[in-house]
Amino acid sequence: MAAAKSYKREISAGGLVYRPLQGGGIEVAIGRRTTQGQGRSVWCLPKGWVEPGEDARAAAVREVREETGLEASVEERLGTVKYTYFNRDEGVDVFKIVTFFLLRYVAGDTAGHDFELEEVAWKPLPEAVRLLSYSSEKKLARRAQELLEARGLPGSREV
Repeated sequence: MAAAKSYKREISAGGLVYRPLQGGGIEVAIGRRTTQGQGRSVWCLPKGWVEPGEDARAAAVREVREETGLEASVEERLGTVKYTYFNRDEGVDVFKIVTFFLLRYVAGDTAGHDFELEEVAWKPLPEAVRLLSYSSEKKLARRAQELLEARGLPGSREV
């Protein structure tokens, strides 16, 4: 009889931080890190665990602040991403659920990012859509473009 497969569930939250530029356009903060195991460099959105007693919105704001050095306020929910990965350290498959939010930049500097991201950079929103490594996060960034366009913020898309 085969041994039962070990797995666990993780609940996380994160966000896409944006700011309008004075001359028009929108830029967003995205992070670059090297993946565990494969050792490849990826561009991604900041995210992390929802702590006990914390809701997803508060976790998104906290994780964005910790990982990027930026203070931001939640405007609305962008969507939820679900995926699995193998945690080599624990030897278990992880089923991860991440709720992402659209956050407006308030203050801070990307130089204050933490160890989880090797680099945090402000990129024009259309460029960020192209740079993001994961299709699920590209989809969320496109949703942010649609929301920002609907608000009449110019420059959320390339002309």
